[in-house]
Formats: sequence, structure tokens, C-alpha cells
Amino acid sequence: MLNIKESELPGIGRKFDIETKGKEKLVIVIHDDGRREIYHFDKDDHEESLSNITLNDAESRQIAAILGGMIYKPKALETIEIAFDDLVIEWFKVEENAKAVNKSIGDLDIRKIYSVNIIAIIKKNHKKLLNPGPEAVIEEGDTLVISGERKPLKKLIAELLQKGETS
Repeated sequence: MLNIKESELPGIGRKFDIETKGKEKLVIVIHDDGRREIYHFDKDDHEESLSNITLNDAESRQIAAILGGMIYKPKALETIEIAFDDLVIEWFKVEENAKAVNKSIGDLDIRKIYSVNIIAIIKKNHKKLLNPGPEAVIEEGDTLVISGERKPLKKLIAELLQKGETS
């Protein structure tokens, strides 16, 4: 688990001191003008900066998307979870013969029944449907980015997205 200390830098912006589980240290300074500076420190001497980089706002957001898994999800991972207290965001690939296959989000009434939101659908051809509406159809092999509380999210996956019985 990361240890993060946040502090205000008056007239400059905010500073985030980050120590990883492996005792590595990063410092990120977010300037009020949108620039970000990232400093990487010696593992054995947290006062000795080994490297730093400065990014503009657009570059920072692109890197955040890469790190957050929005650009590429490692193939070895079937599901990814990011937990914010009770909120979970998970990527799940719709399995063969799942009940949701060839049905729309609205037909399944996912939000009402499960209290879960589909944030995005990544189609087999890698086309991304961001914030899909009720008319969006779920197909076998689609990867759904879904958010909600852990228990209803797991129920949705078990009931609608996992491999179903063949007829």
C-alpha cells in the first residue's frame, strides 16, 4: 500500500510525497499552471533525487490514462479492481453464452436491478464506447468497465456476464 502525504505549496500548487510498499520514494508537484514535476529518489537515501521529469497538463493526463489501465490492460489480467472505500471499478470480459450477450444495457436494466454502472464497453475490435447509453448492446468478448459497490458488482458478473449454459 502506498503511503502518500499531501501538502500545499502556497503560490505554487500541491506536493505529494509517495512511498511505495517497496520503500521507493516519489515526489509529485502539481503546479497551479498545470505543469507536473515528478522526482524519483534513491531507495536508500530519500534525500537524494536520482531523476526528475516535467510534464505539461496534456502529457500528465495521457500518462495517467496509461497507468490507470485505460489505454492498455495486460492480457494476463482477467479482471482489475480499483477500490475507493466501497466503490469498485472492474474490467470484465463477457464470457461465452453469458445471459447479457446480445442484450442492451437498458433491456437488462442493470443500473436499477444491480445499482451498477457501465462506464465503458471495449469491443472485440478495440473500439471504445465511453459512457454507453441504454441502447448499447453487450456482445460476447466485449470488455466492460463497470463500477459500483463490490457485492452488487460481483452479483452482476455472476448472473449476467459469466459463461452460461449451452442450449
